[in-house]
Amino acid sequence: MARRALPSLNALRAFEAFARHGRMTLAADELCVTHGAISRQIRHLEDQLGVALTEGPRSRLRLTAEGLGLAQALSPAFDQIEAAVPRPPQAGPRPLVVSCLPTFAMKWLIPRLPRFQAAHPDIAVRVMESNGPFDYQTDGVDLAIRMRVAGQTYPADSAETPFMDHFHGPVLSPELAATIEPTPAGICALPRLHTRTFPEGWSDWARKMPGDLPNPVSEQEFDHYFYLIEAAAAGLGVAVGPWAFVQRDLASGRLTAPLGFIAGEASIVALTPLSGASPRAVLFRDWLVEEGRTTPRPPPSPEAACHSGAGR
Repeated sequence: MARRALPSLNALRAFEAFARHGRMTLAADELCVTHGAISRQIRHLEDQLGVALTEGPRSRLRLTAEGLGLAQALSPAFDQIEAAVPRPPQAGPRPLVVSCLPTFAMKWLIPRLPRFQAAHPDIAVRVMESNGPFDYQTDGVDLAIRMRVAGQTYPADSAETPFMDHFHGPVLSPELAATIEPTPAGICALPRLHTRTFPEGWSDWARKMPGDLPNPVSEQEFDHYFYLIEAAAAGLGVAVGPWAFVQRDLASGRLTAPLGFIAGEASIVALTPLSGASPRAVLFRDWLVEEGRTTPRPPPSPEAACHSGAGR
């Protein structure tokens, strides 16, 4: 058999973790190494491949187009490896299994999870990232976090608890924003970015704006929200991003939202079995409701039209 021409797997793993989190420190925490080790691994990978995978200042690194393409291939490959690895029987209490949207887990849930663990140190929580369907029994899921949209169905035996309103708005890199007027017309004249997991993002946003959404100059689709956010931060175009997903990137200056945010038609919900939900799942659900209540609301969108032909 021919030898595989693969770069260092440690370097690939470090890069994939950085691509998902968007920050070296979070990637380092996940892999239990130092910030410097992640940086060195990524530089080593770039040297091996002969291309730049990241760009920008050290405090606001973002993926290049080549880096984004590599990251989109690595994440599902590592997911398959993780699913295939045999695991020994668990010792001790079974963890509380939370099935969660991947980007919501990274950008909102996990940064808040230490508060739940501090209040309930006896409850181990396992976050299982998933966008798709699930079964409470077959998949061992105690609670699921999903985005409720019109027409979407969940297991028939689910009790649904909304815990956060869904706000979204156009987000882009500060560098790209500096090239346009901060108006709907300026935003609509830029390349438009989409995610396969919520393709109605732009149309949902446009329904709340006067006039019709003009045809885009170009479009690009990404497999997951976290790649969509990285593409926007890299300056590839403008994306409609949920407030819960982009709040930290806006605070760090990696993204800007010149038009603010509007209430979307979706909501973020916790799903538990209609009957037989465990006390731990109910406790976690109630904690989500409280965390959602105390999450800061986004800056509102000004009254503006994105009318047909804008930006042409």
